[in-house]
Amino acid sequence: MRQPGGPHHIEVWVGDLAVAEASFGWLLGALGYAPFQRWEGGRSWALGSFYLVVEQSPALTSDRHDRLRPGLNHLAFHAGDRAAVDALVDAAPSHGWRLLFADRHPYAGGEGVYAAYLENADGFEVELVAAPESDSGESSGDR
Repeated sequence: MRQPGGPHHIEVWVGDLAVAEASFGWLLGALGYAPFQRWEGGRSWALGSFYLVVEQSPALTSDRHDRLRPGLNHLAFHAGDRAAVDALVDAAPSHGWRLLFADRHPYAGGEGVYAAYLENADGFEVELVAAPESDSGESSGDR
């Protein structure tokens, strides 16, 4: 069921489609997304009724995302338990991602939030959030 107000899709414009396809494709696949659409300037991956698009538009005014400017700072994903987050962090460098805030990892988001912050070559940041250890699978309404 598609709940009113829930996300339908997110479209991310990228400077280099091949780089984005490699980094986002690996990460989204690891999180359970499946390839959904493919066209000359873009790709998408779906999970349920939601999908994420990466597109290299001819209308771009820059080839690099700056998460410190107004606009999108990062995308955050539920990533399973702590072991799943750790496995993604270990594999991430070979797929174009680097760990941010390594000195505070895995609590860079604050006490009690086990997460990893990764950045790809285009400057996009993702947050991979582990389920609370006491989580029974129900949504906990995290930030």
